[in-house]
Amino acid sequence: MTCKAPRPYDTKWRLWALLAMVLTLAPAAPAFAADEPDLIFRRSTVFKWISPNDKLATYAVDDPEVEGVACHFTVPERGGFKGWLGLAEEVSDISLACRQIAPIRFKGRLEQGDDMFRRRRSLFFKKMQIVRGCDAKRNVLVYMVYSDKLIEGSPKNSTSTVPIMPWGAADSTVQKCGEFIQ
Repeated sequence: MTCKAPRPYDTKWRLWALLAMVLTLAPAAPAFAADEPDLIFRRSTVFKWISPNDKLATYAVDDPEVEGVACHFTVPERGGFKGWLGLAEEVSDISLACRQIAPIRFKGRLEQGDDMFRRRRSLFFKKMQIVRGCDAKRNVLVYMVYSDKLIEGSPKNSTSTVPIMPWGAADSTVQKCGEFIQ
């Protein structure tokens, strides 16, 4: 019985197969905290003759841990062939607005600065995150959106606040965010 020495191209082939598997499965990974956002609308910002246009897209997402709060965010989406194939790196300009849409109820204990939503913004290194915090003194939920890049980060961000208030005459109990955020 003889043993064959591994051929150099066998190792390279295995690495390429592993990379292809990771790239195939990565887009199928679910959003980190909240469900996938609901697309509200898109508007073209840069016309391209042959490939898809650059666009601004507005999405809505409900806070999965705090009932009664919804956030809307607008992100630029690259067109062109790279954008169409999902290979373009998206810019970090993201706007955010969060509002109370029903009586606010906390589902459990939360940590200051928890991720409420996370989404990939480039093939490998950039992601957008919406994080949640509490201003206990004012009883206000604070949401911040930012994108980070593995190598250098990104200072671009946007903040929105949601004061916790009674919702109609039947909602007499107002929860205090400081009691639920550690």
